[in-house]
Amino acid sequence: MSHLGLQVLYGTANNLPGVWCERAFSPWPDMEAGLRGEGLHLASLESGRALSDFDILAFTLQYELCYTNVLNMLDLGGVPLKRADRTDKHPIVIAGGPCALNPAPMSDFIDAFVIGDGEEVFGEILRNSPVAAAASPFNKGDKLQRLSEIEGVFVPEYPNNVTKRTVFNLDTAYYPVNAPVPNTEVVHDRVMLELFRGCIRGCRFCQAGYATRPVRGRSVETLAKQGIDALSFSGCDEIALTSLSTSDYPELDKLCDELLKYCEPRRISLSLPSLRADSFSRELLQKVQKTRKSGLTFAPEAGTARLRDVINKNLTEEDMLNACALAFEGGWNNIKLYFMLGLPTETDEDILGIADLAEKVYFKWREVTPDRSRGVRVTVSASSFVPKPHTPFQWAAQDSFEELVRKQQLLKKALRKQINFNYHDANTSILECILARGDAALGAAIETALRSGCRMDAWREFFDFEKWMDALEKHGLSSDRYTGGFDPEAPTPWHNISIGVDLEFLRGEYNLALAGETTPDCKTACVGCGVGCNV
Repeated sequence: MSHLGLQVLYGTANNLPGVWCERAFSPWPDMEAGLRGEGLHLASLESGRALSDFDILAFTLQYELCYTNVLNMLDLGGVPLKRADRTDKHPIVIAGGPCALNPAPMSDFIDAFVIGDGEEVFGEILRNSPVAAAASPFNKGDKLQRLSEIEGVFVPEYPNNVTKRTVFNLDTAYYPVNAPVPNTEVVHDRVMLELFRGCIRGCRFCQAGYATRPVRGRSVETLAKQGIDALSFSGCDEIALTSLSTSDYPELDKLCDELLKYCEPRRISLSLPSLRADSFSRELLQKVQKTRKSGLTFAPEAGTARLRDVINKNLTEEDMLNACALAFEGGWNNIKLYFMLGLPTETDEDILGIADLAEKVYFKWREVTPDRSRGVRVTVSASSFVPKPHTPFQWAAQDSFEELVRKQQLLKKALRKQINFNYHDANTSILECILARGDAALGAAIETALRSGCRMDAWREFFDFEKWMDALEKHGLSSDRYTGGFDPEAPTPWHNISIGVDLEFLRGEYNLALAGETTPDCKTACVGCGVGCNV
C-alpha cells in the first residue's frame, strides 16, 4: 500500500457505480503454510472472499522478481495458473505496471495486460467491457476479444500490436486524497504526491524515463490542494514529493512554499526523494530543512565523466560536489550516492572513479561543514546494471556473475574506510535480466520454479538462484539466451508493444552510447524520439 499506483487504481475502481474493489496481498510463507494446512483459499482483505469468487483479479507488476508471487497468489486463491485452463466461471486475470511492457514471460498466465497509464484504461475495462462473470451473457472468449479492442490493452489470446496508454491531463486525473490508512507497519507510511510523469532527461538505462514520455505535470494549485487534503485525511507526519526527477519540476520552490504553510506549524516533514545534483539549490535546501532533516540522495550512476557520457547522465563531477557542499554547509551530514556496476563499456578505471568521487564528497564535508563534531555518513550504494526493454540499452549484454562480483570487490577494496558500502546480490540482478528480457518460452520455467518452492524471490532469505537455473535447464533454456547481447536488427520478445518512442531513435541512442556521445536533455532541445510531446 506504499505504492501510489495501487492507491490510484483502488480509488478509481471504487468511485465507479456498480464496482466494488478489494485488496489481497501475497502472504508470508508461514501464513501460506497455514492456509494450505487448513485447506483455505487466499481471500480479500475487506470482505474475506476467496480470490476465485471475484470477476476480475488485477495485479501490478512492479518488479520482475514478483512473478512467482503472482502465480502463488492465483494458486492459493483457487484460480488455475494458466489462462488456457480457466473457464467462463473463473475471474479474468489482468496485469499492468512496468513489467507489463514485456508481457511475453507471463503471457501463459495473464488474460490481458494494460500497457502504460492505468487510470483511464482501468475505468474503461470496468465500465465498458462485459467482464463481470455473473452478470455477463458473454463467454470468456468474447470478453477477451472486447478487451483487446480497448486502446492500451494487450490480450495474448488475440495477439495485437499495442501502443501504451497515456493520461495527458494530470490535473483532472484521479488522485487518492482519501487513500486507506494502514493499521500495520508499511514500508513508507507517508503521503506520496506525484508532481509530474515522464522525465526531461534521457538516461539510456532508465526504462521509466522512456516508458513515461512525454513529460506531463500537475499545477501548483492542484498539487497544494491534493497534498494538504491527503495529509488532513491520513494524519501522516510526512509528505514526499515524488517524480522521476523531482527537482526538475519548474515551480518546485513555489509548491514547497505553499505546502510548508500547512506542514511547518504541524511539524510535518517535507521530503524530496528524487533530486538531480545539477538542479539542487541553496533555496531549495533551506525550504526542505524547515521541517525534520533526513538524508539526501544523489545518483551519479557512474564514477567517471566518460561513462556518464555513455549512459547520457549529463552530470559533471563539479555539479555533484557543489550539491554536496550546499548540503553540508546547510547542516546535512548524511549523503547517499547511487551507482551502477556493469554498465556498457565500463572499465576498471570507471569503477575506481566511484571510490575517487566518494572520497571527494567526504573531503568536501571536512572542508565546508560548520560542525565536524557531528561526524558524517557517506554511503555508496551499487546496484548491478540490468538491460531493460524499451531503452537504448535493451540490446546490451549483461556482465556475468563472476565479473559483477569481481567489480564489487574491486570497488569495496578501493573505498576508504570512512565510506559505507552497500551492493546488490549479483545473482538477483541476473535473474532480473532473464525475466525482464524473457520470451514466451520462459513461462514454463517460471511455473517450474514456483513448483520447486520459489516465491518471495525479492527477499534475500528466500531467494534460491540454483532452483531458477534448474528450472531453466529443465525446459532447455540457458541464462545466456537472455543475458547475452541482442541483435539490434532482430525482433525482440516485446516487439509488438510500443511506448511511442521510435525504434530507430533507440538504435541511434545505442550507437551514440557505444561511441561515448551524449544527447541533449529534452528541456534543451527536442531529441526527436517520436512521442510528439513538442517540449
